[in-house]
Amino acid sequence: MKKVLVTGATGQIGSELTLLLRENLGSTSVIAAGHIKKPDPALRESGPFHYIDCTQINTIAELVKKYKVDTIYHLASVLSASAEKNPQLGWQVNVNGLYNVLEVAREYGCAVFTPSSIAIFGPSTPLQNTPQDTVQRPTTIYGVTKVAGELLCDYYFKRFGVDTRGVRYPGLISYKTPPGGGTTDYAVEIYFEAVKHKKYTCYLKTETCLDMMYMPDALKAAIEIMEADPGRLKHRNAFNVTAMSVAPETIAAEIKKLIPDFTIAYQIDPLRQAIADSWPDSMDDSASRQEWGWKPKYDLQMTTRDMIQNISKILEDPS
Repeated sequence: MKKVLVTGATGQIGSELTLLLRENLGSTSVIAAGHIKKPDPALRESGPFHYIDCTQINTIAELVKKYKVDTIYHLASVLSASAEKNPQLGWQVNVNGLYNVLEVAREYGCAVFTPSSIAIFGPSTPLQNTPQDTVQRPTTIYGVTKVAGELLCDYYFKRFGVDTRGVRYPGLISYKTPPGGGTTDYAVEIYFEAVKHKKYTCYLKTETCLDMMYMPDALKAAIEIMEADPGRLKHRNAFNVTAMSVAPETIAAEIKKLIPDFTIAYQIDPLRQAIADSWPDSMDDSASRQEWGWKPKYDLQMTTRDMIQNISKILEDPS
């Protein structure tokens, strides 16, 4: 029976991916692990949960040995804006933590999924239809750590045969888990503020186009890449994946179709704007489509409708 460990299981991706994996594989087959944030009841009560620190290799190894884990979804990470405020912590968690996971995977024969990010690109990267293989010169510590992570995963596959796989996520939109310090968090906040107050003040300026993806598609990508035929994978790690390229006013216009009196204003955060300006407007994900059949389900219209419906239900019944 497949045994999966999810690190960063209380985060934006991990909290939802863990529950989906438990639905697919069985509650006792998926071990959730977090560090600081307390898990919500659904996560805590649906299967095993442990507090670990991925910067301490023994805490990872103990869980892998105890549960005979064969696959690790390594999601523990310090995100872009948070990492920029504390670069030392960003490096320690994002690089040293991944190194520890890869070492444990090498010793115990585990497959490893690690998400990368559009943050691995920089101002010298082509911003439109950014290729799978292109210049990677990020200007943020988060981007630097993700480039290092991509190279580490490639190395561990080629040098030690560790079955490493991953995708480069764009900004992620979800109504279930609050965002955690990313540059694209506005794309979640805008929906909640639209439903609550019918207005939103955005920290990014108009015409700031960034790739986005609705969380169900992000989870789909994580599972599908790990189930893909390894013989078809030429790139293996860090596949571009995307679903839509949008700017704040694009999302606002879609929201106004459902909430006509919604308004958006702008108060620019220089830190997050500078980060966003260094990222691509749109990515070319043809390698993902060709090598493992990637195809997103949700566009902006479907995402907006689903977000507003679900947020309205949450606000009506917070329990």
